Amino acid sequence: MYDYLFSQLDTARSGSSDDLTATQIFNTSRTRDSFEVVLAYGLILAVIWTPNPLQHILYWIAFVAILIATLLRREGLTALGLGSRGILPSLWIVAMAIALGAMTIWWAFRFHTLHPLFGRAPLLAHVWGYLIWSVMQQFLLQSYFLARFLRLTSSRWLAVVCVALLFAIAHIPNPVLTFATLVWGICSCILFLRYRNLYTLGVAHAILGICFAISVPDHFHHHMRVGLGYLRYHQRPISRSYP
Repeated sequence: MYDYLFSQLDTARSGSSDDLTATQIFNTSRTRDSFEVVLAYGLILAVIWTPNPLQHILYWIAFVAILIATLLRREGLTALGLGSRGILPSLWIVAMAIALGAMTIWWAFRFHTLHPLFGRAPLLAHVWGYLIWSVMQQFLLQSYFLARFLRLTSSRWLAVVCVALLFAIAHIPNPVLTFATLVWGICSCILFLRYRNLYTLGVAHAILGICFAISVPDHFHHHMRVGLGYLRYHQRPISRSYP
């Protein structure tokens, strides 16, 4: 059904139809982009603000919907930021994240706010899982939403700001993460437009996120929770210390 709704656009692009004018093609493309943005963001917000077990169901619905919308675009790995382009030139982003993370940990150690990660998972599993989640967030941010806003808006800067605002709003009501994600959203979108690579951005995101989680007291960011999880923080068990 989804593919059928936009089949006229694909037909026009292939040059096999003379019925659609350039304006109609443009409007159809904007309609498709708008639909995909609203669909994905609506599902993401539903996941954030829905309690379990419905949250798990909505998570997989959102995952499949975004995956299908991406695959139907038939974009290459380079366009999605999943190719090898830009890896070496953008490694400085990872180095900068390591430096900023080290400074944050030093600051936390100096002011006695350093604490272990929340949860019962082993440290390595926790870090590895967050790395995967960081790359997924960058994919949503740049490969999905930024790509569509670049077509919906007339300015790259406007597209970057719109995407960063969506990213920050998704972290409400967590005030610390809302501000942090707004800044990172703008910076990472600009860097993506320069290097077209998600891997270095995902690694940098993971480094900064983990350092942030163990350096800032939990009562400020509620174990990095957002949405319903942030509001229900008082019902969660306290962090355990690693042996």
